[in-house]
Amino acid sequence: MSIVADQVRRLDAQIDRISLVPLTSLGHDGVEEQGSDGHQGAVAATALSSPRVTELLKIVRSLSSSSTSGARLQSARIQRLILRSGLADHREPSDQLEAKSQTESDIEWLLVGKATVQTYGLLLDTLLDQIIPLSDDIWYWDEVLGSYPYSFMYTAQTSPLRMWAWSKDIYQESLARFQRLNQRLVSTDTSEARSLGSETSETETPSPDARSLLPQRPSLSSQWRQFYSIVRESIAERSMIDIRRRILSPVDICRSQARAKQARLRKLREMTSTGLGILMDEGLNFGGVTDEADTSHEWRGVLERSVALMDMIIQNTLSLDVGVPEFEDKVFAGVEEDPEFSIHADDVNTIEKPSILARRILAILQSGLPGHVDSMSSIARENGRPSRIIRYWIPAVALLVSSSTILRILVNRHDDIINWIRDLGTTTRDFWFNWVVSPIRQIIGTIRHDSSSEIAIMSRDSLKADRDSLERMVVDFATDKPGIAVGASSITDAQIAEIRFKVREGDVTPVLKAYERDMKQPFVGAIKGDLVRSLLIQVQKTKVDLEVAISGIDALLKSQELVFGFLGLTPGILVSIGVFQYLRTVFGSRKGLRRGQRARRSVRVLRKIDRILSEATPSQNNVISYKDHGMLVCEVHILRTLVKGVLPGEIEKEFVEDLDELATLQGIQVQMRALDRIRWAYAEWLSRMKN
Repeated sequence: MSIVADQVRRLDAQIDRISLVPLTSLGHDGVEEQGSDGHQGAVAATALSSPRVTELLKIVRSLSSSSTSGARLQSARIQRLILRSGLADHREPSDQLEAKSQTESDIEWLLVGKATVQTYGLLLDTLLDQIIPLSDDIWYWDEVLGSYPYSFMYTAQTSPLRMWAWSKDIYQESLARFQRLNQRLVSTDTSEARSLGSETSETETPSPDARSLLPQRPSLSSQWRQFYSIVRESIAERSMIDIRRRILSPVDICRSQARAKQARLRKLREMTSTGLGILMDEGLNFGGVTDEADTSHEWRGVLERSVALMDMIIQNTLSLDVGVPEFEDKVFAGVEEDPEFSIHADDVNTIEKPSILARRILAILQSGLPGHVDSMSSIARENGRPSRIIRYWIPAVALLVSSSTILRILVNRHDDIINWIRDLGTTTRDFWFNWVVSPIRQIIGTIRHDSSSEIAIMSRDSLKADRDSLERMVVDFATDKPGIAVGASSITDAQIAEIRFKVREGDVTPVLKAYERDMKQPFVGAIKGDLVRSLLIQVQKTKVDLEVAISGIDALLKSQELVFGFLGLTPGILVSIGVFQYLRTVFGSRKGLRRGQRARRSVRVLRKIDRILSEATPSQNNVISYKDHGMLVCEVHILRTLVKGVLPGEIEKEFVEDLDELATLQGIQVQMRALDRIRWAYAEWLSRMKN
């Protein structure tokens, strides 16, 4: 919710609190002197049950801030409700005014108060909406004046406008000269014709020689040559007269014009900010109004003063030829001297005052505020940044000139472009499925213990088969050579079982004994002994040992299979996120600022607030001026808009409370402390917004 909505809700609640005091009392229209409390209640109930009062109460509820979620009504709805109440009609007959009860009059005052609050909020919103674009236009002129290349670019952009204005002036001046010359020629020819006609008789036919002396109309070619010579003379005279163009370059002239436009925009922003500050400080200020019934009429004077204040601000905000102090004096003097104010209109019946205020509010909504908006828009458009057509006509013309070349390139490389697009689509699809979808499927399979997705370096039964083969080889060797294996002529089953157990543990001692014996005589052992057989058994033993090592590595990989799955998914996810962020930045909506941009702009707004408070000159009451207060309210409004929906609920509520304290006139020291509190209390959240 904006600062204006909060202000409207607060004032609407104050209107309800103050205006309901006389309605809840029973001492109206001499009721206190008429009888008992029961009789007084009957009279009050009768007054409240009349059709007129019932209709007014319905309109009051429609004008309340609680009737809409945004707390403010549109101008058209406020006008319809005022017209529906009948208060804006012409002056009622005196008998109807006398017949109006005090209760009905009090409800009419309540209705006018509600309408005043809604109009007040509408005017505040209008001024705020006008100040913010002015700052953007002033920044544009700062950019133009701060760099000579930007000034040259602005000169080139506005050159058609200057050429058109110059040609228009030359044409108008030449046309005026040509018309004056024709008028002199016509007057001369007319006088000559009259003198020639007086020499001949009225009945006598003019001779051929006399006809030749009559004025002849010049031909079209001679008229064109004459007009062309006048145009050349006008151009030469204007070139000689315009000393500025002879001394300054076109860029310097444009910089001077930009400086003048920027000065007018700054003055317009100061005047609008001053009007906003006056409305915030002096408008609908019920601070001195009590809740007592006998003094509750004071709030009606506040309403009259506030309506007059809004009218004067609308009329004088666009007076750029006066200074800010003169503007303030003019506004307050106009309010004090207002002819419809109660102190200046004693002859007006008190019962008729709500109608006077209603008609004045209706005039503000129908003509005053729309006229102010149109005039403000005209001034801002005249002195603001050029239109988009002016700013972008140069690249548009360059694109139009080079369009044929671009089209030719596109036609000649038609097949290549299609292949590039097709290859790009295929590459994107393969990347998505191979590096994003497939790793995700493997991770899901790992979580589910899917056997098809397990990582394996070797097959599941390979080690078991090789180990059994080695066991059989060693047992057969021991059976064939028991003397080498066990040192006896035969081998028992128990010894064979022991050998099997040792082979499973990696011990092939019988084979190694034969190998050691045959190695003493390798040639004999290779031919007659068991050297070759023992070597082949050791080869199988080496194979089994290698598979055991590989199986250990395989078990380690299986224990970390989920980690490897996420590592395989990480590159695809990172690339996808980067591309998505880039595309969202390029093709995303530019209406809403991203969180990082909001944080950076929030810091800039806090800097502006600090600068406003630092440069402000406090008054005798230790409060800032109306102009500075208006600028401060505008920056606070922008800051509330930036952080809306970004901070957590409780943090945002506390932030809004601190902003309200910052925007309220409680002394410049209190506002500076509120600004410092905002800086250190919410620095962490602003830094998070940047990231």
